[in-house]
Formats: sequence, C-alpha cells, structure tokens
Amino acid sequence: MEIKNKVALILGASKGIGLAIGRALAQNGAKIVLPFHTDWPEEAEKMQKEFAGLGGNHLAVKVDLREADQVKSLVENIQARFGALHILVNNIERGGMPVVHGSYDLEVNREQWDLEMDTTVKAKWLVVHNALPLMKNSGEGVIINISSIAGIVARSGPAGLIFNDGYAAANRAISSFTESWAREAAPAIRVNELMLGFFETRHGEGTRGWEILSESEKTSLCKHTLLQRTGKLEEAVKAVLFLIKDADFITGAVLRLDGGYVLGGERVPEIPDGILDS
Repeated sequence: MEIKNKVALILGASKGIGLAIGRALAQNGAKIVLPFHTDWPEEAEKMQKEFAGLGGNHLAVKVDLREADQVKSLVENIQARFGALHILVNNIERGGMPVVHGSYDLEVNREQWDLEMDTTVKAKWLVVHNALPLMKNSGEGVIINISSIAGIVARSGPAGLIFNDGYAAANRAISSFTESWAREAAPAIRVNELMLGFFETRHGEGTRGWEILSESEKTSLCKHTLLQRTGKLEEAVKAVLFLIKDADFITGAVLRLDGGYVLGGERVPEIPDGILDS
C-alpha cells in the first residue's frame, strides 16, 4: 500500500519508537494523527512542536486511550478532520521493569498491575474497536500491533530483570488480538504484529531499567541474543514500513524482531562422527 496521502494514527508517538515511526510516515507523505497523554509532558510538547510544521496534515490530540469515551471522540475527530483512516500503528503499552519497580507487593506498586493491563491490553482493544469501522469505510488499510517478546519468554532468564509478570501476560494476549482482528478486518484491512525484543528506548538503551543494570547483566542479555546486540530504532521503522508498503499478502502474522533472543544464545553443535561402520 502506498503511504502518500494516507491517514495514519500512531500511538505512543511522543518518544522512542513511536516518534521514529511518526517521523517516517510523515516523511513518506502521510497525514498523521498523534495522540498524547500526561505521562511524558516534556516529550509530548517537543513532539507537537516538531510536527507543527506539517500544518493541516497532522493532528495532535490529548487523550487517555484507556477511556472508551475518549477513544470514541478521537476517532470521530479523525473522521471530521480527514474523512478517513488507513494506517493504525497500535503502539501503546505500560510495563513495569522488576529491576526498577520491584515486587507488586510494594505499596508504590499498588496500581502497577492494573496500569499494565489497562494500557497494554485494554487500550489497544479500544482503539481498534472504535477505529476499524472507519478504516473499513476508507478502503484499503493496515493495522500493526506493536508487542514484546515478553509474551513468549515472560520473566525468565536474563529478561527476568526487565519483563514483569503482568506485562508479559498482557503481551501474550496481543497475538490473540492480531489473529481475531485479521479475520474481522479482512479482506480490505491487513492486521499484523511486530513483536520487539530489546531495542534502544524500549527495554534497552535509553530506558531507566537498562541504565541501572550492571555491565554483566547487560552482557548477559546481549549474549543470549543470537545477533549479540540490541535493536536500533531505524530497524523497527524499516519493519513497520515493510508491513505497510510491501506485505500485501501478509495478514494475521507475527513478525518477531528480536535479533534471535527468543531462540537463545545456544549454538548448534557440529555433527558427531557417529558410531556406525561405513
């Protein structure tokens, strides 16, 4: 699908991967919608200033995506402003890193479990539930669910310092959404999932949790990854652009972008000589 002149809703565009995706879609000629909330006020302000130059080709809206009435109003606003919606990058989550937050039993974490479920699961569902009718009426379209390998590896191995129980469980649910929505949206709308491993600004460098890991803990995470490093923002952006522009016959699929972390750092051994006579 061509991106130029399409309308794209990018969640989580105030910073990190969401911001990088927003920039890429704008550079490709999309009209972009950028919802923001109160979690990152400085980043949201910078984002609004950066995209203000797009003028009528962008819409920045303050909205709590966990609230059904606000999500409904957001979609109505998009329809009134642009008359269509073609691309949805469903990039919203809330994760509590054990290395930062500690146990759910702590008083400071009384709301953490609900935040992880309401943001990572409920908000994603609310946005698609409200946006899909408009997307169907707009013709061809693409939904990309951004998820985490936490849904596979959970709180185990080197990742156990970064992925919380609730966050892992919430991400396991996203693949179910992806399959259900792919069936519901077909044939006009393709729905796929981009499952991320350790990336800069997302579980990796540039996050609070990564910075307080010891050097040996960081090394352990990288050694467990077959490619021996964390991912870069531009690599996530390239994958998103691929799913929008070039994956015309792919829907209901999960593209795991983790450098091989899920497979682990184990190597394939050489074939033994065996004991059979020639």
